Amino acid sequence: MPGDSFWMFDFFGKVMPIFFVVVIGIIVLSAGRGLMQWGRNNNQPVLTVDSRIVSKRTEIKQHHHHEPNDYMSSHTNTTYFITFEVESGDRMEFHVDGQQYGICAEGDLGKLTFQGTRFKGFERHMRFGNEAQPGARYRDY
Repeated sequence: MPGDSFWMFDFFGKVMPIFFVVVIGIIVLSAGRGLMQWGRNNNQPVLTVDSRIVSKRTEIKQHHHHEPNDYMSSHTNTTYFITFEVESGDRMEFHVDGQQYGICAEGDLGKLTFQGTRFKGFERHMRFGNEAQPGARYRDY
């Protein structure tokens, strides 16, 4: 059959444009969702509330790249998160920078400042050994 050998070209000629449209659509939707979240955050008031740090976590992503001449490079990205509990019992997790992550510890009490889903800061209340809450574990230095 003379026309049967070109079925593959017809297939790719029809499928590839659809694939391209889907990929571009996903990228546009992701960018749009990020812009909408940015706008919602900007419309929210900046709030400062009493809170307690209940947990900390990291998310590590590692990327490997194969370069010419069998050279392989690697890149690691760490994202830091802290979960705060406010007086009402609600918990909120925020993306924070590494410095803020490093100076905070689970159980710290302080003032959390945020705007929508955007972390603005955390001012810790300084505790001394004789001021620790009953049942709290701490070291006397």
